[in-house]
Amino acid sequence: MTDDLAVLDAIAQAALVRDGSVTPRELVDAALARIDVVNPQLNAVIHRRDEHARDEADAGPPEGPFRGVPILVKDLDGTLADEPLHLGNRMLRDLGHVADHDSYLFARLRAAGCVVVGKTNTPELGLLPTTESLAYGPTRNPWDLTRSPGGSSGGSAAAVAAGMVPFAHAGDGGGSIRIPASACGLFGLKPTRGRVSLGPDDGEAWAGLVARHVVTRSVRDSAAALDVIAGAMPGDPYAAAPPARPFLDEVGTEPGKLRIGVRSATPAGLAEVDPACTDALDGAAALLASLGHELEPAAPEPFDDLALLVHFTTVLAASTAYDLRKLGAIAGREVTAADVEPVTWAQAELGRTITADAYLEAVESLRAWTRRMAEWWEPSDRRHDATGGFDLLLTPTMARPPAPLGEIRGDDADGAILAATPYAAFTLPFNVTGQPAMSVPLHWSDGLPIGVQLVAATGREDVLLRVAAQLEGARPWRGRRPPVHA
Repeated sequence: MTDDLAVLDAIAQAALVRDGSVTPRELVDAALARIDVVNPQLNAVIHRRDEHARDEADAGPPEGPFRGVPILVKDLDGTLADEPLHLGNRMLRDLGHVADHDSYLFARLRAAGCVVVGKTNTPELGLLPTTESLAYGPTRNPWDLTRSPGGSSGGSAAAVAAGMVPFAHAGDGGGSIRIPASACGLFGLKPTRGRVSLGPDDGEAWAGLVARHVVTRSVRDSAAALDVIAGAMPGDPYAAAPPARPFLDEVGTEPGKLRIGVRSATPAGLAEVDPACTDALDGAAALLASLGHELEPAAPEPFDDLALLVHFTTVLAASTAYDLRKLGAIAGREVTAADVEPVTWAQAELGRTITADAYLEAVESLRAWTRRMAEWWEPSDRRHDATGGFDLLLTPTMARPPAPLGEIRGDDADGAILAATPYAAFTLPFNVTGQPAMSVPLHWSDGLPIGVQLVAATGREDVLLRVAAQLEGARPWRGRRPPVHA
């Protein structure tokens, strides 16, 4: 049974608890044993909760849809009461900083019956699409130990891909759910802006670019997890419109014939697309066409507007400067260059030069760009021209296969952001628009997973989940196991 648990998704594990085949304690013990086996090779889990998790399992988790299911949460994008919160930062690590409350998201996962068995590795403050912090060292990709699992949710993705737990918490400010999902052969859905509360500590993060959810092996786990964590909380600055029905009900529902635009080139030609990523795109397009969908080369015209990057850079830099002020409040002193990685310090230094009106100009420009982008998904009968009416946009998730470790370095203040560009070029625009977007693992090249991205209109996770389940049924991926697996 222990071997079977390594490949069962969360819904299946919870079913075993409900029918009495296993106890929550047995699920937790098995997960901890799997972490013992594979984590030394991967460095995905950096904080363990062995005794706390066992005590919570013995006490009886709540009677929720995931009762007894062991999960991992990222050491970023949320606080877990009485557990370390280091954000990939050496100063917080050395201070032994511990959170004193649960984020709303973690509280909802626990109320659904999940048992948190540990916390996963992340880059410092989530700035880079790799997981190689100076605080905790690199997390390695279970498909190839010389490669990155992506970032900033790379620790979570590596752990799920290696069979440690069925799903793990993730956050996405520029692709940090979709990039690790692509790099590790997982399903990764970034929800609509405002779908999941960032409280109580944040109303929004990075001017609304950040969304939070999970990375999973199955589409149904992703949908069921979203049902658990979605919904506004008191004081949230905005919220996505509630779904018409539970997201899990969308899994297995026929999507109908959809009109899908296909875009193979990065925005404004920011990076060359590797042939392996083009092959993944072509294969996904052919599969979607075989399932009855209508595909054509098309993308929103604003996709190639380079002004997007200028304004994003302003928001990122200003947000980093603000984040260092928060670190200083924790430490009780001003943060210095010695306390953070060079790329973090460089971003904060830039942020300190940005005036309030320049910041607001950047934010409003991004919102104006979003409005232009959104028209492409509008039904054609609601538009004044014939360029819209698309249901989905299909792109590669990344322009390259998973990055070699060391290619994107936090100690490279001048080159890290440039090195990151090919990996985030396709994902970042949809953090700006706030639209739901997913990476689906349909292709492997030289033993490495290569994801494709599908983007829907704001609020239409239902469409994405229907199509994802259709793709999962037509080309199943859960049977694929990386060389490093529990």
